Amino acid sequence: MIRLVYISHAVKPFSTDDLMSLLRQCRRCNSASGITGVLLYFNECFVQVLEGKEEEVNKAFLKLKRDPRHKNIIELERKYISERQFPDWSMGFEELDMSQLAGLNIEGVNSFFSEGGGSPHSELNQRLLGTLMTHFKGAYQKRKSHEELPVDDEQGDILKSFHKAIRFAVTILAGLMVMVIFLGVFQVIFVLYQKLATPPYLVLSITDLLSTFSAFLLVLIAIEIYLNISLYLRSDVIPVKLVVATALMAISRKVIVFDFKYLEPHYIYASAAAVFALGVTYWLLDKKEKTN
Repeated sequence: MIRLVYISHAVKPFSTDDLMSLLRQCRRCNSASGITGVLLYFNECFVQVLEGKEEEVNKAFLKLKRDPRHKNIIELERKYISERQFPDWSMGFEELDMSQLAGLNIEGVNSFFSEGGGSPHSELNQRLLGTLMTHFKGAYQKRKSHEELPVDDEQGDILKSFHKAIRFAVTILAGLMVMVIFLGVFQVIFVLYQKLATPPYLVLSITDLLSTFSAFLLVLIAIEIYLNISLYLRSDVIPVKLVVATALMAISRKVIVFDFKYLEPHYIYASAAAVFALGVTYWLLDKKEKTN
């Protein structure tokens, strides 16, 4: 087996959708060839690690060289290995930001990406590659540690079938949620028309405004739920922050339309406690994300 590491520049900036599409393609091709590894994207640069049989890795690399989506491809490392560093990742993925890059604490790392890697055998490149491998390995082990039920080879094919079935079900849910969003938009239009067409014309009372806000917020919540659903199709990461934000938005929506004349005090206190707890949770998640 060999490990091959290369760096390249994107021909044009990749959006999140572009990256997820590329990642799905990599995983599909690598699974068929028995190749594992990771893909890093930062500042329109790709660093990719490929591990597997030498013949398959060489074949994949030749195909990558012909890919028109990137250029300036430089092979940084090619070495024989006795075991894989990323045996369960057909292609892991990480998109670095400036704070994460600064956390690598390597002098000259910015020029490494901006200049496309420089000399393949420079001391800086070797140190950087070592740090990147450690970084990826840590992320891999952290993710693997959350696998409560390890999968053996005999179970693999069955679970792949189950995963495909679940992804198909999620796709259906995403389609249904799109339909709900459009129905919600029509509901907003209908509510506005109904309120404005009722005497006194073109005048909205406080109650009418609350009903209109409620209809608007329901559509926004539906959009957030759709984003949650679609993330399960686009990555393997549970979007905890987005789920908390959706819950916070949902309960905040209820607070906005509260009619305090008819609500018991304990209901208001409970709602305030839930908003506070979700707000603190979101703040902690955001703080952790910025410090990582």
